[in-house]
Amino acid sequence: MSRRVRRRQRQQPRTLQVFLAVVLVLLTVCVLVKAFFLKAPEQKAAELPAQPAASDTDDSQQSREEQAAQEALRSHLERKGGFYTILLSGLDDDNGGSDTNILVAVDTVNGYVYGVSIPRDSKAIIDGKARKINYAYNKGGTELLADTVSEQLGIPVDYTVSVNLKGFTALVDAIGGVDFDVPINMDYDDPIQNLSIHFKKGVQHLSGADAMRVVRFRHNNDGTGYGSEDLGRMQTQQKFLKAVAKKMLTIENLVTKMPDYADIFNRYVDTNLSIFDIARFGNAILKMGVDKIDFSTLPNEWRSPYIYLIPDETLTLVNTYLNPYVEDRTADDLNIPS
Repeated sequence: MSRRVRRRQRQQPRTLQVFLAVVLVLLTVCVLVKAFFLKAPEQKAAELPAQPAASDTDDSQQSREEQAAQEALRSHLERKGGFYTILLSGLDDDNGGSDTNILVAVDTVNGYVYGVSIPRDSKAIIDGKARKINYAYNKGGTELLADTVSEQLGIPVDYTVSVNLKGFTALVDAIGGVDFDVPINMDYDDPIQNLSIHFKKGVQHLSGADAMRVVRFRHNNDGTGYGSEDLGRMQTQQKFLKAVAKKMLTIENLVTKMPDYADIFNRYVDTNLSIFDIARFGNAILKMGVDKIDFSTLPNEWRSPYIYLIPDETLTLVNTYLNPYVEDRTADDLNIPS
C-alpha cells in the first residue's frame, strides 16, 4: 500500500476549500464601505537579536564577524512588501476541536492567494513531546497552533482565523445554493455517523447540506469512486469552491447579500484581523479574481501513527508560494520532526 496519506471519510470535511469559501466572506464583508480609506495590514515583525551597547572597551563591542553575522541575519529576515500569511482553523464541533488547518499566503503585489492544507495528523513536537499537530489547537488555541506551524515551516504567521464549519452550509444557503457538475455517481451510507450521500453524475443544484455531502464524499459503499480518492476529492472541492466564490462575488450578491455575509461572519468566524484589515484584504482579492486562488497540501507520507512532512519537498513549496521573506528559506530554517 502506498505510504502517501490516505484519509478516511469523516463526518466533517477536512478541506481547505470549505474554509476559503467562508473566509472569502470574511474578506469581502466590509469592502464596499471602507476599503479605500484604510492603511495596509501590518506584517509580523521579525525577532532580531539585540545589538550590545557600545562602550569604551574593545571587549564589549561587536567584532567584524559578529557584525557581519547579524547583518546577514537581518537580510535573511527582510520581509516582502504586501505579502501576508493567514492560518485558517476549522472547528468541527462545539468542543473546541480543530479538524482542518490551512496556511494561506496572500501576495497583494503579484496578485495571488495560495492555500496549503496541513494534515491534522502531522507529527509535531509540542511541550517537548511528539504529538499530532491538531493537539496544539486543543492545548493552546490558535496561538499555540500558529507558533507550532511557524516553527515547522520557518515562516511567521501574521494572522489567525477560526471558522465553524456550520458557516459553510449557511454561506451556500445564503446565495441560494449552487449549480454544480457532480463528477461521478455518489452512493455512500454510514449509519454510525448518520451519513448518507446519494447524487447522480451531472449538473445538480446543491443546497448547503447537499454541498457538505458532495465535498465529504470519498468513495462508494462498493469501493468504487474517484480512483485516486484524495486527489479526486480535492479536485471536486476546488471546483466547488470556485463555483461558490463566483456566485458569491457577483455584483448582485455583493449588493443584496451583504447583510447575510455579515451575519455569517459574526456567527461563525473568530479572528485577530481587524475590520480594517478585512476590508483591505477583501479589496485586494476582489481585484485579483477567483482564478488567482490556488490550493495544495503539504507534501507528506503516512507512517503510523503520524503523517510526516517530506522536508525537501516542503521547503520547495514554502519558497515557491508561502515565503514572506525576500530571501529563500533554507533547510536550517525549517524544523520538521523526523
